[in-house]
Amino acid sequence: MKRQSFIRCFTAAGAALLLASCAHRDDPQAVLQEADRAMGGSNLKTLRYTASGSGASFGQAYQPGMAWPRINIPAYTRVFDYDNGAMQEDATRSRAEATGGSGLPLSGEQRATAAARGTYAWNVAGTAASAAPFAVDARVHDLWTSPHGVIKAALKNKSSLRTDGGKRLVSFSESGRFSAVAFIGSDGLVERVDSLVPNPVLGDVPTTTLYSGYRDYGGVKFPTRIQQSQGGYPVLDLQVNEVQPNAPAAIDVPPAVQSYAERVVADKAADGVWFLGGGSHNSVLIEMTDHLILVESPLYDGRAAAVLAEARRLAPGKPVRWLVNSHHHFDHAGGVRGAAAEGATVLVSEQARPWFERVLATPNSINPDALARSGRKVQLVGVNGRRSMGDANRPVEVIMIGDSNHAQGFMMVWLPKERLLIEADAYTPGAPNTPPPAQPNANNVNLVNNIDAMKLNPERILPLHGRMVPAAELYTAVGRRS
Repeated sequence: MKRQSFIRCFTAAGAALLLASCAHRDDPQAVLQEADRAMGGSNLKTLRYTASGSGASFGQAYQPGMAWPRINIPAYTRVFDYDNGAMQEDATRSRAEATGGSGLPLSGEQRATAAARGTYAWNVAGTAASAAPFAVDARVHDLWTSPHGVIKAALKNKSSLRTDGGKRLVSFSESGRFSAVAFIGSDGLVERVDSLVPNPVLGDVPTTTLYSGYRDYGGVKFPTRIQQSQGGYPVLDLQVNEVQPNAPAAIDVPPAVQSYAERVVADKAADGVWFLGGGSHNSVLIEMTDHLILVESPLYDGRAAAVLAEARRLAPGKPVRWLVNSHHHFDHAGGVRGAAAEGATVLVSEQARPWFERVLATPNSINPDALARSGRKVQLVGVNGRRSMGDANRPVEVIMIGDSNHAQGFMMVWLPKERLLIEADAYTPGAPNTPPPAQPNANNVNLVNNIDAMKLNPERILPLHGRMVPAAELYTAVGRRS
């Protein structure tokens, strides 16, 4: 009798444990809490790590659709502040290949700082901070898909759980920012994060981040290798050198960033031609008889909206019928969707046209952009060699820049009547009275070669970075007289 009673009790207890175990397997919160404990994240407020390795300049492919240009990263530090939703990255980078874009110099290293907190993002050069609103989504994503960040983000959001090959996959969304799937191993460590993050050019960008070689740092587990790909190509491969749990993290939003608003400053370059500056990237507005041509809509919807509003103010009643895109790099193409949402037909290089058709058809579903809200489809026209857009009163020529190391499918705009040349990245003027470099910039030399080959005679350069300058400054920069 006692034996039968014991068996009944044992069977009941076993069933209860089995039910609890099954419930645990079906409960994403329980899995996440287990992972948080295994990784030492429960009392983790901040984390700092240093690393070195390689990476790529995302969005700066030499040819449309190619892999992003490779870079070297000899020094890299990231600080995550989970309590305040902040992160900062300090990195030293240099080019690993000669072709393709990015803000990196053609030779030598560049040190840069990028940061975010809450809904603000900014960059720091020297001691000056500049707002980077177009980077908020990407930096919020990087904070909350970090090894501990992804667990903390999943715990505070509604999540779901499934298993695949012994891995527990927890899915969740950070509203308006990104969606993610965290792959958690049997040891409770995050091995991989698959995510989608909005991008002004690509729409929803698939991103995969791999974490491996975990070590214990004072009770906190952190990987010794971090690998990431975005848009199908590698962007990061780091070997972690040092990890400091709960390190100091004073990441405060600079006052200039808090008060930032997109500002467009219109300078008259000629009758009916305006140089639209006021930010890191410029545009040029050209007035025709019954419509407008806009050269370049950069960065993101916010900049596009400000530029288009200024166009309406300068030439009321005339629609922006054409947008000319100088090339496919993301900082110069980030406002294409915004301009297309207002009905502009987009002129791109024929080489880039199939790529643009494909990527602009991918929606920004996580954070719907102006194009998604408009319901329009982007109208694209390709240019091969040279195209005339103007009329007898104002000729406008779109011309390919050949043999550039910066990009293929690279275009400039020539206004022969006004003798104005509009170009991006082939030449960015230095500060006034800057002496010419000892070694001329290869992109500057190539632009002069193209001007000579096309028998152009510009009086002024309207660069899509920097200030409007006499053409003589370009020739001085390459060691020639105009």
